Amino acid sequence: MCSRGAVEFAVAQVDFAERQVALKLVYYGPPHSGKTSNLRALHGAVDKLNRGRLMTLDTRDDRTLFFDLLPVFFRASGFSFQIKVYTVPGQPVHEATRKVVLANADAVAFVADSQPDQRDPNRRSWDNLTVNLKALCLEHVPVVVQYNKRDLPEAVALDEVDRFGDPARSIHAACAKQGTGVVETFFELVGRAWDLLDTDRRVSERFGIDSATFRSALAEHIGVAEPGKLPG
Repeated sequence: MCSRGAVEFAVAQVDFAERQVALKLVYYGPPHSGKTSNLRALHGAVDKLNRGRLMTLDTRDDRTLFFDLLPVFFRASGFSFQIKVYTVPGQPVHEATRKVVLANADAVAFVADSQPDQRDPNRRSWDNLTVNLKALCLEHVPVVVQYNKRDLPEAVALDEVDRFGDPARSIHAACAKQGTGVVETFFELVGRAWDLLDTDRRVSERFGIDSATFRSALAEHIGVAEPGKLPG
């Protein structure tokens, strides 16, 4: 049972004395929805000087067995930031591993499959995510929804996809294997994690770096153009 009550707070690691912040982002979703493809595309987009080694462990049928880890490091405004990006295995048999990887997440990207026959697997995975977030006392953690495989001719129209109980839920369209929509999803994810952290720890006030500055610094230091802004 959670002992945190209804109070929302961030679980990010913040060391004000050492001027360090670490965020944990987790990509969740059904098998073969494109979680690993998202990380691979993101890893390829990040400047080589600002990314760690992408570690994967796959089975013979190319399904992620445990998790991928993409640490992104950069410095801005005199502070050190570390962003760790994980995926979870989608197969039901790996439920225990999913919970371990999800623990202490600061934000979650739910990667859904746009194919019509994947509606039920998407919903089952979403329900599983909801149960695990509650079990880990992480109901307050922001969840960003991405519908992947938008390049497929049979992809369900975005105005007809399952929005998982929230008709107003924002949806990110993506084709992760081509890199489309990957950076946009990532920036939404890390931005919402930062906003929750700021609300809880007053990092804007104590570090002197607001959300807009953080996002701009992130884009600059990892060598990726911030969505909605043209490269300078």
